[in-house]
Amino acid sequence: MTYEINETHDPNLKSWVESANDPNTDFPIQNLPFCSYVPRIEPMSAQVRVGIVIGDWVFDIASAFEEGKLFEGKTLGWQVAMSTFDHGQLSDELMADSASDLQDFRRRMIELLQENADGALRKKVAKYLTSIKDVIFTLPSSIGDYTDFYCSIYHATNVGSMFRPDNPLLPNYKYVPIGYHGRASSIVISGTDIKRPHGQNRSDAERPPVFIPSKSLDYEMELGFFVGKGNEMGSPININDAEQHIFGVCLVNDWSARDIQAWEYQPLGPFLAKNFATTISPYVVTMEALAPFRTKAFERDADDPQPLDYLNGEQNQKLGGLDINLEVYIQTEKMRAENIEPHMLSRSNTKDLYWTIGQMLTHHASNGCNLQTGDLMATGTVSGPEKSERGCLLELTWRGTEPIDLPSGEQRRFLEDGDEIIMKGYCEREGFRRIGLGECRGRIIPAD
Repeated sequence: MTYEINETHDPNLKSWVESANDPNTDFPIQNLPFCSYVPRIEPMSAQVRVGIVIGDWVFDIASAFEEGKLFEGKTLGWQVAMSTFDHGQLSDELMADSASDLQDFRRRMIELLQENADGALRKKVAKYLTSIKDVIFTLPSSIGDYTDFYCSIYHATNVGSMFRPDNPLLPNYKYVPIGYHGRASSIVISGTDIKRPHGQNRSDAERPPVFIPSKSLDYEMELGFFVGKGNEMGSPININDAEQHIFGVCLVNDWSARDIQAWEYQPLGPFLAKNFATTISPYVVTMEALAPFRTKAFERDADDPQPLDYLNGEQNQKLGGLDINLEVYIQTEKMRAENIEPHMLSRSNTKDLYWTIGQMLTHHASNGCNLQTGDLMATGTVSGPEKSERGCLLELTWRGTEPIDLPSGEQRRFLEDGDEIIMKGYCEREGFRRIGLGECRGRIIPAD
């Protein structure tokens, strides 16, 4: 199932919240992503709240329900309110709710925020709006498990070419959405500093490994998606039902220590090179908001195998892809000191993923694995066919052999202390309002 385009996607819809009408905002009334946050004043003692982002403001859903009675009679409103006071994050009840209830909630939010709302209603709603400048975002949900895939064929081919020039793609790649289980406990919210990790390094093949701070620290530009409704252990998820189990998407930076990875990854794959930190953006853009930006699944070469039956659904092939533009910027310590704007490193798009998010989720549950509400999955590095579309430094610098020149006169092969990586995502399509996924930021600080 994919959401249909309806009146909530009308590009002519405007809000009485003026900042939502800015053509450059990520958060017009057609978006309305979820988030969790605390007030910037006394954040340590404040109650975590669940909100909806509109323009430059955050709407406190639970208070609007409980105090303002703005969702009276709405079952979903009760669930959101309870999740806020009991859990402080998006609740299992909300994320696993039915598509029809989520659609009703979205329509009610638009009623409250659209420009033709009467003065009395505006006044009631305004009471529950807080400027984004006055909040600190937290992880949007309690993430029990995290799985990272490897679903960009361009990324996989580039990386394979570095290590296996004659055989870049292993035989399973075009049959299996490859993935590994990451570390949920080290997922952090955008803006969190990332400490350079220690690990075993064996760059000199003639000598034993040494335990030192990583010298080849990298980022990975990825799209993440949250599981909504889970499945019982032993019960697979049909590809035609996959998107009923996906709540929404965010940006993901799966930080990677390439020198640690090169030594440890055989024979069981990624471990300490990946699980020291993963950064996500704070905004969860719902699948319904993304309805105008669906596209067909990746068009395979004529000699490529078609997906096996359990991964091959007609609707998934027709509209399983997502047309989301992804951008990566860097700002070094020197650039900040000299007031030089962040420098774009790459621009890619999720429509170039070889496997759809529906296929990733279906494959994950195909052996009976019980996915749980709030679990996070990520696509793996999103790269395109051009050099400017490579989603990590490993690719952009071709394993450090082709350094990148920055406007400050510096060069980068891999990340240095003080470097900040800024990721952005947005959707644009003629006839629809531009919506965005916000930013995902992280700055490297020295190892202990």
